[in-house]
Amino acid sequence: MSQVVTKIEDLSPVKKKMSMDIPWSEVKEELDAVYTAIGKKAKIKGFRPGKVPRNILENYFKGQAEEETITNIVNKYYWQTLEEKGISPVSRPEINQEGMKENTDFSFSASFETEPEFEPQGYKGMAVEKDLIKVTDDDVQKRIDEIRQMFATIEEVVEDRPAADGDFVVMDFSGSMDGQSYDELNAQDNFLEIGSKKFVPGFEEQLVGMKKGETKEIKVKFPDDYHESKFASQDVTFTVTVKSVREKKLPDSDETFIKNFEKYDSFDDFKEDVRKSVEEKAQRMSEVNLQNRITDNLIKENEIEVPATMLERQIYYMMMDTQKRMVSAGIDENTAMDFGFKMRDKYKDDAAKIVKSFMILKKIAQKESFVAEESDLERYLQDLSQQSGKDYESLKTMYKSEDREDSLKMEIIQKKVFDFIEQNANITIVEKTGVNLEAR
Repeated sequence: MSQVVTKIEDLSPVKKKMSMDIPWSEVKEELDAVYTAIGKKAKIKGFRPGKVPRNILENYFKGQAEEETITNIVNKYYWQTLEEKGISPVSRPEINQEGMKENTDFSFSASFETEPEFEPQGYKGMAVEKDLIKVTDDDVQKRIDEIRQMFATIEEVVEDRPAADGDFVVMDFSGSMDGQSYDELNAQDNFLEIGSKKFVPGFEEQLVGMKKGETKEIKVKFPDDYHESKFASQDVTFTVTVKSVREKKLPDSDETFIKNFEKYDSFDDFKEDVRKSVEEKAQRMSEVNLQNRITDNLIKENEIEVPATMLERQIYYMMMDTQKRMVSAGIDENTAMDFGFKMRDKYKDDAAKIVKSFMILKKIAQKESFVAEESDLERYLQDLSQQSGKDYESLKTMYKSEDREDSLKMEIIQKKVFDFIEQNANITIVEKTGVNLEAR
């Protein structure tokens, strides 16, 4: 009796091709089953359902029956072989087949992408720097000032002085391009903080020095990647009238200020609590910097190819995230979508890095047998419950109902990998002063 013949070849480090020859006896058995199923439902004049002769069915349904048979055969043997060989594709298969012929073995091939097979390198004994960030009095004062900003009031400037950086202006403006006015470039009673960089680059700077009641022409060039494509890279002239100038007044740093909070008995208590939170931020920053350096080292040590399917999927996630954030900021969906697609090529390098690090960390976890136990999940959710003030059981229900458990497990496993690498690394402590450091 003929056997199924299977051949698997590597087209590249991330692409395989499965070729299969299926004996006619297997194909015929499936074809007969398909005709039996069709015969039970077929309505042909002169015959009762289920009693239509095979040759009559073939006259009416030959093409459909053969197509269904091929689909069933391909699906059966493709997935069966993947399971037997322990292969996990990351893309849909590209199927090639030349149809079915009577009394002839059926052949097909399936090409698909997989994660690359490799032995992870360089994760033991890694030489890496770890920041020891010293929190200064200036760091604490900056944080106190940030909190004071939250309780600031915005008041009309009473003296006759020009607008300065950091002031707020209420203004009317109308813009034109090539002499033509556009509704999108006009506004009444627009409220803007000078220096917030919320307007077109070059616009806010030209508001500096204007006084209440003054009108001025402001010329700017719109950015090349501006979300409204018709204005991108174009010169636009705005006629601006400042209707009022306002300034932010911060509360004093004294005992009066802490009356806004119930938990502090004195300003010193408040200041000490701020220092503690800044030190926690410095610790988190140190950990993020270390993880970034570890990731960079792993990518250098493991030169692997990224499957195109995984890269495109990551780019898509990043585009969708950009669109979501733009829409939540008040930009219409179509504009946000256009901008997201324009950013596609710019996301490519970062997306490749994310996918590479994911595959490397996954390989290390497999080699070192790291898994996310139920106790790990419980500990994570308990910590999250304490930090967020949310009920543990409701968090657990939410993660299960939203199918976030798998991603949570991967997050826990990746943390175990980073902890393992750090424990086995040759770490050089680098003392740094101040928390205002880039995470790198």
